[in-house]
Amino acid sequence: MDRRAFLMSGAALAAATATPAFARGPAGPQQQATGLYDRVVEQMLRDNPETATGLGLDTGARAALKARLDDRSPANRLRQLKPLADARAALKGVDRKALSGRAASDFDTIAWMSDISAEIAKVPYGGVDGYTYPVPYIVSQLTGAYQSVPDFLDSQHTIETREDAEAYLARLEAFPKAIEQETDRARADGAAGVVPPDFILGKTLKQLASLRGQSGESAGLVASIARRTKEKGIDGDWGARATKIVDGPLAAALDRQIALLKSWQPKAVHDAGVARLPRGEAYYAMCLRFQTSTGLTPAEAHKLGLSQVAEIVAQADALLKQQGLSQGTVGARLTALGQDPKYLYPNTDDGRAALLADLNVQVDAIRKRLPDLFAHLPKANVEVRRVPPAIELGAPRGYSQSSSVDGSRPGAYYINLVDTQIWPKWALPTLTYHESLPGHHLQGALALEAEGTPLLHKTLGFNAYNEGWALYAEQLALESGMYEGFEVGKLGFLQSMLYRAVRIVLDTGMHAMGWSREKAIAYMVETVGLAPGAAESEVERYCVWPGQACGYKIGHIEMVRLREQAKAKLGARFDLKGFHDAVLLGGAMPLDVLGRVVDDWTATRMAKAA
Repeated sequence: MDRRAFLMSGAALAAATATPAFARGPAGPQQQATGLYDRVVEQMLRDNPETATGLGLDTGARAALKARLDDRSPANRLRQLKPLADARAALKGVDRKALSGRAASDFDTIAWMSDISAEIAKVPYGGVDGYTYPVPYIVSQLTGAYQSVPDFLDSQHTIETREDAEAYLARLEAFPKAIEQETDRARADGAAGVVPPDFILGKTLKQLASLRGQSGESAGLVASIARRTKEKGIDGDWGARATKIVDGPLAAALDRQIALLKSWQPKAVHDAGVARLPRGEAYYAMCLRFQTSTGLTPAEAHKLGLSQVAEIVAQADALLKQQGLSQGTVGARLTALGQDPKYLYPNTDDGRAALLADLNVQVDAIRKRLPDLFAHLPKANVEVRRVPPAIELGAPRGYSQSSSVDGSRPGAYYINLVDTQIWPKWALPTLTYHESLPGHHLQGALALEAEGTPLLHKTLGFNAYNEGWALYAEQLALESGMYEGFEVGKLGFLQSMLYRAVRIVLDTGMHAMGWSREKAIAYMVETVGLAPGAAESEVERYCVWPGQACGYKIGHIEMVRLREQAKAKLGARFDLKGFHDAVLLGGAMPLDVLGRVVDDWTATRMAKAA
């Protein structure tokens, strides 16, 4: 179903809500499955309008969604995953054996997500955040409406007309309610003993205070609508209307949330992991399965991480010696290289501007190589942006934001510039390839733009697939000669691989083996050579996204294995562009489903050559 047909179907689907949510009439298995996917994604968009806006699907029959924020009530604690959990019984009514090819992998993908969504639903605390990750804490430095909505309204809510501006104000009016809903849920969780560690509370309160400290016309939420309506020539007292909301109900809602978190501080513990929480060990094992889409136990993942660390350390040691750095551990030598002034940008506005300019040069350079590697390229462009200063203290070092389904709104590659000293020049190209091209942006935009892929599958993300691809993209850039003439840049690639392997060790260490935050930070600094400030931010991220850090390297290992396996079977018949199509054009999926897709592609090419 193409986008226009899907939008036109919105009214019919809305009318169908009077019947059971996932009822089905007589139809073939593939038609049953497709109809079910459409109903699931429609419910997902209705309950999560921010997702609709992020995908560019808040127009036409869904225009009303543009004036709403996501429902953050207890009933919608699973957010995008709730319709999938609810569809579990209907999925079992589809004859899986009658499906083949992409229809089969599409079904297996949704069935996998439905099963684990139902498992998450059984956990009596936490929920699912905007990244669709299971999270134990409703409000933290990385979770909560306070953290996500301001940037969402500024960067994803477009303002072209008076109606768009009114929709912005409607969403701003809904923002205090979203804060209140999460405060109430967090209070209930706290009563059950689910309180973030003390260091997470401290950082979260700093960020909440930063937002609360903005008032009047200078507040970011006010300045955004005032600036953009002026640019579009939309007359009205937009800034004054926004100010009343920000200084009134929003300030009050933030004060209540701040008061709750402060009330927890005297009794908050310093333990980093989730094992201390109710059913904590089982909760972490579930998060690990969700984030890796494998059956690895925490102990198995920890062992795999250690073996990967040893392998990459040996490779980095050899390359460091080529750079004349032979004394001390690999981590110590990487630290020294990362502190070399010739590779650093000044920690000033001019330094940040120069860094962003260099990233744009890197994006342009890799873009020119893509036709040699891919048969299909995305229509949507990607822009380099700084992480908003108001949230950079707790935000990841770098991340991407998807483009719209039709490619009209570009994707974004965000970099955290709270301290430019954490970004030596030899490390930046690898981050660029990871977050933009041929990494997250290329993968995500191709999935959104692919014809014949159900819209539901375009909206879903699988951490091990998405992040595994981004690491595979780093390797692909290396294999494509992007570091020729910049040999020290290869250390950026190896450091990236090393710290993703270290992440497995740290994540399982903290959540399953009793590691402290301090032990985890020290291990990352000593092993990877990451600056202490960057290591702290990374480790604290893993505390609130259990298992997420493990998906990267595990996904990368599997993607490389599948490629090499296909090469071995096909020999001269192996086609890299075809392999990339097989991996990318069906959208994100669990790793075991991806394995079957690649096996089918390999078998088809072998049959054609026979």
